[in-house]
Amino acid sequence: MSRLRATRALLSAALLLAAAAGGCGYSLRGNLPDHLKTVSVPVFRNRTTEAGAESTITSAVVNAFTSSGRLKVASLDEADSVLDGEITGYRVQSLTYDSRLNLRSYRLTVTMNVRFRDLRRTEMLWQQDGLVEEVSFDVAGQVSDTISREEGAVKQAALEIGRKIVGHAIDRF
Repeated sequence: MSRLRATRALLSAALLLAAAAGGCGYSLRGNLPDHLKTVSVPVFRNRTTEAGAESTITSAVVNAFTSSGRLKVASLDEADSVLDGEITGYRVQSLTYDSRLNLRSYRLTVTMNVRFRDLRRTEMLWQQDGLVEEVSFDVAGQVSDTISREEGAVKQAALEIGRKIVGHAIDRF
């Protein structure tokens, strides 16, 4: 009989926890308005001299939305919302040197302005100016290796930017 009581107590506690979670507004959709199902992500404007950064970052944001599964990426004329942005800063700076004063690592800093708008209700949902992402990368022996590592760092920074933007857009802060 004590086993039956323990099972009932455990079931009651689980039901109570489920009711409490449901009552506090928790949802797997986050804080997005219910009518938002799709998002358009136009290619970000590039206000820097770094060619191609806009394609890499836009692609990473689209992939982050696709991976999250919360909003389906759609064309602008079919979307409920739009996330657009501009890259305002792109800087590579020397970071560390070895004992012979040879450069060993760089830091890449990307700065952006981002807006997430509800197209159905024509309202701004979220905006952040000056979103910054930094990534450090090591220098290999040859210049060609360094260039390749910088391209990898841009992709890594873009992935982080994409995750941050999708997190903000879905959770609305």
